[in-house]
Amino acid sequence: MRIACLTYTEAGEALAAKIQDAGCYEVDIIKRDDLKKRGHKFFGQVFEAYEGIIFICAAGIAVRVMAPYLKDKTSDPAVVVVDDMGRYAISLLSGHIGGANRLAADIAEIIAAQPIITTASDGRGIEAVDLFAQRHHLAIESMEDAKVLTAMMIAGKRIRLIPPTPYHIRYHNLVEKDAEGIIHITPYTTPPLPNAPPPHPPRPTPHQLPTCLLRPRQFNVGIGCRKGKSKQEVLEAIRRVFNKNNLSIRAIKEMGTIDVKKDEKGILEACTTLNCKLKIFDTSAIRKVQHQFEGSNFVLDNVGVTSVAEPCAHLLGGEIIVEKTAVNGVTIAVSKEEFCG
Repeated sequence: MRIACLTYTEAGEALAAKIQDAGCYEVDIIKRDDLKKRGHKFFGQVFEAYEGIIFICAAGIAVRVMAPYLKDKTSDPAVVVVDDMGRYAISLLSGHIGGANRLAADIAEIIAAQPIITTASDGRGIEAVDLFAQRHHLAIESMEDAKVLTAMMIAGKRIRLIPPTPYHIRYHNLVEKDAEGIIHITPYTTPPLPNAPPPHPPRPTPHQLPTCLLRPRQFNVGIGCRKGKSKQEVLEAIRRVFNKNNLSIRAIKEMGTIDVKKDEKGILEACTTLNCKLKIFDTSAIRKVQHQFEGSNFVLDNVGVTSVAEPCAHLLGGEIIVEKTAVNGVTIAVSKEEFCG
């Protein structure tokens, strides 16, 4: 984690040097004089450039400095405040996803301070839904739903985890029946939820209960396209194929294409938007497996192999679950890997 350490006093500078010398993080120290010279706009640049920020000052200063640049908990950096006497390391912002809780604990250990963690779930020994998802590399369908389920856990409500294995969430009131909320891990858009016969009086079915959907990254996308296809066209093709087959686009692990398409702007930008890696396969690798799939002389004449999407999906790993599908000059195939958590 790359960290900016902002100091306002000589005592703060000494603490920052101690944190830097510990070598646990990549630390840049920014002193008070530098902050004055560069002005308030500089803080916006710091927020964009660093994964974590340590303010060695009063908490009020940190709050006032941060306020104009806050966005949301999925993108804000981890922020920790340390008093310049080195007594406390306070997790102030992005405690879970950003990692401020962990950062505060680490800094406290380095400078022999008391870590201060105020998130309700941590105080109760409960693993919040966003932390659980992060630990298992799951994409969260809705942060609002994640907040609702975490709040229910803090309140001690009965929660059902689907499937119950191989996952494990640190929570004491997991149930199989009579749940009040559901955490459902599935790569499918509309997962089937088991419905037992309703008791008397009728209770909400699982579909009506507060539910947080978490997406295991199990789908690989092989892709080919005509030259010059835009990001919007590539994304629309992927969405149409995934919607038709009840697959969640958030469950994409990797995309793959042939080397002659490695510079296609639309494919590259689509991968960035979907937060997935792009793997490039050379023609020789594709030729070794192309015989397993239906080929095309048109594709052969243009890129030197008989097929692109299905061989790439196959080479990425898993079983082909969606055969090549053409959508306005973009061809998609999907494979599914087993998920190990």
